[in-house]
Amino acid sequence: MKKKINLIVKDDENNLRVDVFINNNEKNLSRTRIKKLILDGQLNLNNKVILDPSKKIFTGDNINLIIPEPKKASLKPYNYKLDIIFEDNDLIILNKPSGLIMHPGAGNFDNTIVNALINYNRNSLSNIGNDLRPGIVHRIDKNTSGLVIIAKNNQAHEHLSNQFSKHTITRTYQLLIWGKIRPSKGRIETLITRSSKNRQMMEVNKTKGKKAITNYKTIEVFENKKTPTLSFLECKLETGRTHQIRVHMNYMGNSIFGDDKYKKKFKKIKNIDPLLEKALNNLKRQFLHAKTIGFIHPKNNKEMIFNSILPHELENILKMLKNTNK
Repeated sequence: MKKKINLIVKDDENNLRVDVFINNNEKNLSRTRIKKLILDGQLNLNNKVILDPSKKIFTGDNINLIIPEPKKASLKPYNYKLDIIFEDNDLIILNKPSGLIMHPGAGNFDNTIVNALINYNRNSLSNIGNDLRPGIVHRIDKNTSGLVIIAKNNQAHEHLSNQFSKHTITRTYQLLIWGKIRPSKGRIETLITRSSKNRQMMEVNKTKGKKAITNYKTIEVFENKKTPTLSFLECKLETGRTHQIRVHMNYMGNSIFGDDKYKKKFKKIKNIDPLLEKALNNLKRQFLHAKTIGFIHPKNNKEMIFNSILPHELENILKMLKNTNK
């Protein structure tokens, strides 16, 4: 059943953007959701359809926003055992393996996290987003492992989306990079936009894009005759842009080990410990793991923090590097 929101602009709300005005008055709706509804033609300003989320409004304006009934997704279930580390009536915390994409898209409509969630419990997923993404509040890349939050109902989805849009979610990643980053710890703040050369990639831009902030610190540097120079880092995100850590590491000149998109040209690994060489060459993923996620629970308003350990293939490489670094 569709819902209709009716609002009148007050004196102290004069000259606001319409999406900001609605977000201020409807705390359960995220800015992202409001913007999508406006672009889909669901907003009436003084009985006229408006498609511009940045449209300015004035005292006395009549705002009507329609929230259509969510579509039911017709997705195939995928019989895959999910690594669920926490679940209640509102959300699921998943430990996603590398190699599995979050939701259906070009080239893969069946073997995704969403299809596995449909198989797990089709009737307990939020359905206010894209009809191919039930439950999906945020994403991590196919070849990244680690923690993701899944919303089981629309109220939880909106509440969590708001936290993501306000950058109040705690997210920490562990990664292995080529070389030594300088300085050894710091804050990277840039604009990130879609690449003009490859639409599947993102890039740092001086004048356009969305603000992206990554805080990083070096945990350990591996550098001797038996190993190539590699550094183990921890990154804490202030924003969550597409491919953010991968883009920022590449921008600093220290690509993530195993990243097949954002990589610099490095010499072939040779004259190192043969077992380590084999492990490094056999890694079919990027060394990037979403270790920690923290947020406010959408129902009880309590802070929740979850951690996950490095998957075996990454932990094994780290142990070998430590052993050869002695």
